[in-house]
Amino acid sequence: MNKQDVQLLFDYNQWANARILKTAAALTAEQFLADAKFPHGSLRATLTHTFLANWVWLRRWQGEAANAYPQAEDFPTFEALQTSWLAEEKQLMQFVSACSDEELKQVIRYKNSKGEAFEHTLWHLMAHLVNHGTQHRSEAAAILTDFDHSPGDLDLIVFLRETKR
Repeated sequence: MNKQDVQLLFDYNQWANARILKTAAALTAEQFLADAKFPHGSLRATLTHTFLANWVWLRRWQGEAANAYPQAEDFPTFEALQTSWLAEEKQLMQFVSACSDEELKQVIRYKNSKGEAFEHTLWHLMAHLVNHGTQHRSEAAAILTDFDHSPGDLDLIVFLRETKR
């Protein structure tokens, strides 16, 4: 995979996330916090998990150790989560834009939250992050749809058509 491919995936990821966030903004505070029958529970918890993944992986890619992790309780409102999300997304997209083809092939060594050591090629980890986001966006979309607020199609092909790529 090359820089152009990775950039496309992250542009798609940002587009799909924006659809989820735009739709979530229409919910009431009670709906945002309401329990749902998904692994992370509420929409807040599902979106926080997705945010956390972006936060953690960016730090790992930059060679930083993450010792304290954002939690759902850190975001009492949708607006608080959205503000942090957009700031983090800006940093993530800057990182992606700055990567060269050679850097994408580098091996990244990191420890997970249990302290276990791993190593993977950077572009593999980046593809993983987009794929992980797809899973949790689909959960968020289902929660939103249960509240009669569907985000619409989130497929890559829809993104490609809409952005004329």
